[in-house]
Amino acid sequence: AALDVQGKEHVQVLAWGGDGATFDIGMTSLSAAASYNENVLYVCYDNEAYMNTGNQMSTATLPGTVTTTTTEPGLAGKRKKDIVEIMAAHRIPYAASASIGYPLDLQKKVQQARSLKGFKFIHIHTPCPTGWRLPPEEVVDVARLAVRARIQPLYHVLDGHTYVIDADPDPVPTSEYLVTQRQRMSTLTAEETDWIQRDVDRRWEMLVSRSKHNPA
Repeated sequence: AALDVQGKEHVQVLAWGGDGATFDIGMTSLSAAASYNENVLYVCYDNEAYMNTGNQMSTATLPGTVTTTTTEPGLAGKRKKDIVEIMAAHRIPYAASASIGYPLDLQKKVQQARSLKGFKFIHIHTPCPTGWRLPPEEVVDVARLAVRARIQPLYHVLDGHTYVIDADPDPVPTSEYLVTQRQRMSTLTAEETDWIQRDVDRRWEMLVSRSKHNPA
């Protein structure tokens, strides 16, 4: 608003927040800004919990994950909130998913977003060495594995209806991704792992179906 008053139309406002601030605490103001199509680029870095305050569960936490506030083991019938789909439903100019494991894709998406006027949203999957009990040198590999397992598909949506899949690497079973996080996924049973696989497959099929008529 201050930039509008000053007539500065070429400054890109950037907002940066974690999954707790984005998926949960800030959802009301985030939705309002998107609904009014404010000329803002909002970036969410998602490490799937409230890591700054001790690894508490958020609505970005993958089902079956052990956190300091997990009230019961197992999946408990929950799914991770699909934040990109929620933002795309606002019919904003640009909503995208990204990963720290694919920096060139992220760079391209930032450039795409900056070229558009209105509200833009980029979701970055960001494994946390501390909260996930990962050696720092393994974080990028785990992030890439999340994309290959289709836990974190890379795609973008234009104006809420044009879907483009940005990467389709050779897939691996979700179990191959989950096993890298033995401590935070320690309660998962074989049946629950199968449930996650089916849920991931269903979501991927939906993305492929929506992008069929919108090739990259």
